[in-house]
Amino acid sequence: MSDQVADSSDRSPAPASRLGSVKVIGVLGILAGILLIVAGIVVWVVVSSQLRAENITVPDDAMAFQGQQVAGPFTAYVQADIIQHHALEMSDGKTYAELDMDDPLRATLMNASFLRASLFTSVVSFGVAAFAMGIGVLSILFGWALRRVATVRGAIGRVPAA
Repeated sequence: MSDQVADSSDRSPAPASRLGSVKVIGVLGILAGILLIVAGIVVWVVVSSQLRAENITVPDDAMAFQGQQVAGPFTAYVQADIIQHHALEMSDGKTYAELDMDDPLRATLMNASFLRASLFTSVVSFGVAAFAMGIGVLSILFGWALRRVATVRGAIGRVPAA
């Protein structure tokens, strides 16, 4: 009987201020997650629409996505790859830096290099957008978990130290 009395006196409610701050942090995590997801979607849509506006079609000799419009990370990567293939084919395997300064192909290879860099930049942008959306989902889950823990802890009180 004395053990029950001791146990009940050890279980004092957790301080409301601590639990309140945990709940607030949880809400902030959820809001940050929503913001990250929205920002990721906006970036994805903007980059995709800008690529579509260029009206680039993946050529038939590309490794994949032949005939499709460049509008996403995979088609942009494949297009950058085929540009390099065509440029190296045209220059007998030489890159822009390896060509003589007065070689007429140098300007064409420079343009190919710029196009590839732009396409790879869009691929990276898609990756950053996907990363932001993934972190947003995790932030929402962590925020929800923090709020849940604070709610349950407040309901059952403090667990006595062993």
